Amino acid sequence: MPSILHLIVARGGSKGVPGKNLKQIGGLSLIGYKAAAARRSKHCTRLVLSSEDARLQDEARRHGVDVPFTRPAELATDTASSVDVVLHAMQWIETNSADRFDALMLLEPSAPFARASDLDGAVEMMMAKDANVVVGVRPVEVNSVFVGPLDAESRMAVVVEKMNALRSMRRQDVAQEYTMNAAFYLVKWDFLKRERRIYVDPQTTYGYPMPAEYSVEIDTAEDLAWAEFLVERNIVDVSQWRATQ
Repeated sequence: MPSILHLIVARGGSKGVPGKNLKQIGGLSLIGYKAAAARRSKHCTRLVLSSEDARLQDEARRHGVDVPFTRPAELATDTASSVDVVLHAMQWIETNSADRFDALMLLEPSAPFARASDLDGAVEMMMAKDANVVVGVRPVEVNSVFVGPLDAESRMAVVVEKMNALRSMRRQDVAQEYTMNAAFYLVKWDFLKRERRIYVDPQTTYGYPMPAEYSVEIDTAEDLAWAEFLVERNIVDVSQWRATQ
């Protein structure tokens, strides 16, 4: 079985939803959701938090997450790239620990509803496909054939041209498309160290489909309200995470 570092990345500053990573949905913080999913995963070798914020570190520890270092301030800004944050954590682990890993599972609290079964499914896909990258994806509601820019005169020329190229105008005959949902990013350790970015090789990058209701990404107050609604109506079942509490 592969050895996988599960890394939760969370910073204190959030402009869209202040204090976002400590917000609670159904009595569980966004960090708590990610910690619980990782702890239930059968492929989680070690679970670590990267953060500069003491409140987030305390919340992570409360959910059984290891907090072996504090993220440098320069990697906790709006402009710091997530890959630089991950590479810092990887370097710290290699320098200060004897642990060695085959892959890294990047977990962002802003997409809280990734389940342990999703994380495990991604690992199993990586092993079966010999993938370098497996990311969570969700189905998009509208195919890109029907999406495009308006020109300076508000004409839909690009969209109409794409629609005219179809053999059939029936939406059900157009292939389902997917986009990343930020639920997780699983990357082989050596691949990420070498390439220093995730999206490099089209042939070894795979998407792990997840239902739309489990693919909510919280960037605004409206997103948070929607996530709360899904939990309140039991469309998203919180017991899948509470089992570790």
